[in-house]
Amino acid sequence: MRARIRDGNPAAFEELFDDYAKAVYNHAFRLTGNWSAAEDVMALTFLEAWRLRGRIDPEGGSIRPWLLGIATNVARNARRASRRHDDALARLPRAEAVPDFADEVVGRLEDADRLAAARDAFGSLRRQEQDVFALCVWAGLGYAEAAEALGIPVGTVRSRLSRARRKLAQHAEPPPRPRQVVGDRGPGKEGIR
Repeated sequence: MRARIRDGNPAAFEELFDDYAKAVYNHAFRLTGNWSAAEDVMALTFLEAWRLRGRIDPEGGSIRPWLLGIATNVARNARRASRRHDDALARLPRAEAVPDFADEVVGRLEDADRLAAARDAFGSLRRQEQDVFALCVWAGLGYAEAAEALGIPVGTVRSRLSRARRKLAQHAEPPPRPRQVVGDRGPGKEGIR
């Protein structure tokens, strides 16, 4: 069988696998302590055995020691590669915790809704009321300064600002909430029992 494996006979190599796969897997499991890693080591062992088949001595006894030696080297290389991988990961900078920005997003959405509502309310004012409101409230001008800027009497500024504030207050009031019906005695259900 050694000579046939050495010559690359696929049937002989298949026979080798059938005879020794379980022994190689058990050895690999004892070395790694992990079923999945043992399967990888077993597969790599037979791949390496195929690659190294020319080194098999044509005379001798069981091939089992040769295969278990290959499995030992493969497991050692796998551990070394895993250790290098872990060391490389350890050298990477730690990822900073990503803050939860859900509350901020909700706040921004609410702010955007409020701003849109304020723009709608402001847009519902007459142009003259918008001008007075913008100068007195947003720009912080006094009544006399706003009157001078617009070229109108101070009393007109006061009355327009008062009307603007009243309209905006009415626009800002939330709509009445619908009355919640408790139980099954809603409108039209009084007679049902």
